Amino acid sequence: MLDFLLVVVGVLLALTVGAAVEYYRQIRKAQKEYEKARGAVEDIVMSFNREIKRDADKLQQVAFKVEGIASKSDGSVKRAVTFEKEISRVASQMNTFSENNAGILARLDVAETKTREVEASHETLKARITALDEQLQKIAATPEVRSEPVIAIRREKAIGALTETELTVLEMLSAESAKTAPEIREKVQLSREHTARLMKKLYEEGYLERETGKIPFRYSVKKEMERLMKKPESEQA
Repeated sequence: MLDFLLVVVGVLLALTVGAAVEYYRQIRKAQKEYEKARGAVEDIVMSFNREIKRDADKLQQVAFKVEGIASKSDGSVKRAVTFEKEISRVASQMNTFSENNAGILARLDVAETKTREVEASHETLKARITALDEQLQKIAATPEVRSEPVIAIRREKAIGALTETELTVLEMLSAESAKTAPEIREKVQLSREHTARLMKKLYEEGYLERETGKIPFRYSVKKEMERLMKKPESEQA
């Protein structure tokens, strides 16, 4: 019986020792795990502290920028006030200009009325000139009985006052079709201004007819002028 008890005690001791050893191993393992976890936590805490420091630095930079923007805003407000005053001054000037403009518009209305009166007078004068020209054409178309010496005298009077250039233009238009001033200028080799004055003179003195349907005007020799420019057969012989 004692042996049995000793055996049991021995077994219990062996189990106790084994359990104690296993418990010690578990404690060591847990201690190692704790140390690893503590290191990881410390790393996390250090990283978190670094992040907090960076955020604090950023917040400080933002605060500096906000202060700068606030100072610039004060300057902008001052400029805005100055600009508003300038706008008020310009608006006052615009009101003065509008008042002056009303006077100018009234003067323009008077000038327009006078212009219309002048245009009406011009149209009346133009109608009279047209009627007079038609009467002259009718008179010129009326056959007249003249002796040869009379024709020679009228031709001499009509052509004798012309310059060589004017006579050249009349002969050219008599021999060819109607032409514009630029086309005549190419023929006679004159400047544009000289040609314009020449054609105006010949038209106003009754040597030419003018087509005013479109610009530039086309000029042609009047029929009675063509007859005067043709030499009598006795002279041609």
